Amino acid sequence: MSSFEGPHLAPPPTTKGQATRERIVRAAAQLMFDQGVAGTSTPAIRDAAGVSSSQIYHYFANKQALTSAVIEYQTEAVVGGQEQLLARLDSVEALRAWRDMVVGVQRSMHWAGGCPLGSLASELAGQDADARTALAASFSRWSDAIRDGLARMAERGALRPEADPDSLALALLAALQGGLLLGQAQRSSAALEAGLDAVIALIAQHVADRRP
Repeated sequence: MSSFEGPHLAPPPTTKGQATRERIVRAAAQLMFDQGVAGTSTPAIRDAAGVSSSQIYHYFANKQALTSAVIEYQTEAVVGGQEQLLARLDSVEALRAWRDMVVGVQRSMHWAGGCPLGSLASELAGQDADARTALAASFSRWSDAIRDGLARMAERGALRPEADPDSLALALLAALQGGLLLGQAQRSSAALEAGLDAVIALIAQHVADRRP
């Protein structure tokens, strides 16, 4: 994909302009997810978004600017859409129900695609410092949402004092990302199930004994 030319403008003030920019970003996000950032061309984005090349150049100075917008878009789609749900993962039963939902979604998709943010990170983290920083913030936001539910368990005494919600949330996110990646390669949910089950079992070990 060749670099775009022209100045990078702030998001357009008009409703029509906003809609055009969002259509470009949405099309680029899907193409980058399907084909990778390197494999996504300007003409492909133009055709998928139903815009002209000049419109792409108008809103984005270069590929890095568009990729940054895609990271923001995928963060809101993946993490923003789950934050309220993740914050309610405040019991082992809720964690297991969430695990079943995640596995079910992957099975329905036949383990294709993986995680949009994980795919971007695997391609960009080693070559684009700005993208790596943005993606690191996205994953931190994700783990923070998981931590909120575990922190509620700790606050009401459902977790033993030695339990660390931050570490447990990171472990759960790592199990999710690793399981999604292996699922793509193996066309199986076995790794995802094993990873999530192991971390949830660890969390269950920290559940406080409420018996008198």
